[in-house]
Amino acid sequence: MTHDHDLVLRPTPAQIEAALNPPPGRTGGDLVVETLSGLGATTVFGIPGQHALGVFDALRRSPLRYVGLRVENNAGFAADAYGRITGEAAPLLLSTGPGALLSLAALQEAAAASAPVVAIASQVPVAGLGGGRRGHLHELRDQQASFRDVVKSVHTVRTPSQIPSAIAAAWESALTAPHGPVWVEIPQDVLTAETTLPVVTAMDATPEDVVPRPELTAVAAHLLAHAERPVIIAGGGVVRSDASGKLRALAERIDAPVVTTFGGKGAFPWTHPLSLQSWLEDRHTTDFLEDADVLLVVGSGLGELSSNYHTFAPRGRVIQIEADAGKLESNHPALGIHADARLALQAILETVGERTDPTAAERVAAVLGRVRDRIAAQDLDPEQRVVAAVREALPARAPSFWDMTILAYWAWSAFDARHPNTMHSAQGAGGLGYAFPAALGAAVADPSRPVLAVSGDGGAMYSLAELATARQYGLDVTWLIVDDGGYGILREYMTDAYGEATGTELTRPDFVALAESFGVPAVLTTPDTLATDLAKSLTTPGPSVVVLPALLRMFEPTHL
Repeated sequence: MTHDHDLVLRPTPAQIEAALNPPPGRTGGDLVVETLSGLGATTVFGIPGQHALGVFDALRRSPLRYVGLRVENNAGFAADAYGRITGEAAPLLLSTGPGALLSLAALQEAAAASAPVVAIASQVPVAGLGGGRRGHLHELRDQQASFRDVVKSVHTVRTPSQIPSAIAAAWESALTAPHGPVWVEIPQDVLTAETTLPVVTAMDATPEDVVPRPELTAVAAHLLAHAERPVIIAGGGVVRSDASGKLRALAERIDAPVVTTFGGKGAFPWTHPLSLQSWLEDRHTTDFLEDADVLLVVGSGLGELSSNYHTFAPRGRVIQIEADAGKLESNHPALGIHADARLALQAILETVGERTDPTAAERVAAVLGRVRDRIAAQDLDPEQRVVAAVREALPARAPSFWDMTILAYWAWSAFDARHPNTMHSAQGAGGLGYAFPAALGAAVADPSRPVLAVSGDGGAMYSLAELATARQYGLDVTWLIVDDGGYGILREYMTDAYGEATGTELTRPDFVALAESFGVPAVLTTPDTLATDLAKSLTTPGPSVVVLPALLRMFEPTHL
């Protein structure tokens, strides 16, 4: 049996001539950008640094589009979003030591959210590798050790001829389900060394599919078809594998209610009669899930936020489909199916029998009614009006990126994402400063739609430098900053736990004046004018800022 990758194509005479006579003046940096182009990359993110100048010089001679941010962590967030929106690997170019280390929080978020980022960093010269203390600028005893526990794989280059293979291996790793960030490091002298190697041409680093075992999907199909009260939890793996259509087909085939995790927002239609929406931080939803006799969990590890802070204790049979083998049965015993969500759902659809339950929609409506009543009893109309205003202003298919802020916590549960892969947040790793630089990366990925970023004033301070990036590239991003005078969610947590808050109050700039100093139009809004002001900003090309002074409150938790 012959596979495509077993075939060796014969080069043409012209290709042989080109290989024997490569252009002069090329370096290891050229091999990097040629390899990226050969793998299909069109855009790279990053920040130049002294050790990485060989790569940045080579960018001048390549067709790659370079998008430079102002802080390495923000460049990582932008690459993360580019990967989420396109499903393609996003190259991130970094320099040695401090520049590399500043990307760690962004790479942790990419790992938690399964975003394919290929981080390529410079290193000290080859002679300094291996822990010797030669006193090089930016020197670390073992730079890759700082990243090994964060990324999927680490690839070290020591000679120019190793560059194409190392980057191709990293590329394949990043795009193998579950997607994630990978790390490549190349010494400074390898990047600057002249090379006579042939120009790198098209490379194939297509990953193998993670295919389910048929005996497991057959058992899953049998359990679901014969269940009395089946329920489906749809996680981010459904969105990343583009399996929303198959999820809906299965739910309708067996009349199973569906709840989406915060990472799976948009995986199932919000207003569908079988939709439990995404009220996972609610005991009424938790009780309903616990009552299921068969629970299908697709593309989720049922971690802290997806299990009502580990208070969820299923009583029925659990089926878990997960591309990350480490997450299988990590929190609950299950029929674990290690597979891409799309392939596993397709296999189940091919064998599952039809099941009808005329009470399913009624039971879903009853749960959502109890959730609404619980929220209504807490006098939270202002918060719900703000969420509704954002939904009203945002075009249905426009992506949104949310920082760790009270409005985002509301959105996890209460915001209708309307379409898959349109709502993204930093809830994977939970770091501040994600929303705005990520939104910039999304705008680079798809300039045909406006992009919304939502931050609190505390999180916004992490990203203010990127107003210059937005202006420089004319990126169509509207940044909504909810200014409540500090770290609002931490203020609530500390007040509830200890009676008063410490370290949460912040001196802030005049965000409107600050944005305008970058040449970015800005407006001060109110809850009553938010929908109008936000809609106007979103329909005006280029970057803009909308500032909402508001002290929002969270709904009461049910897990305590």
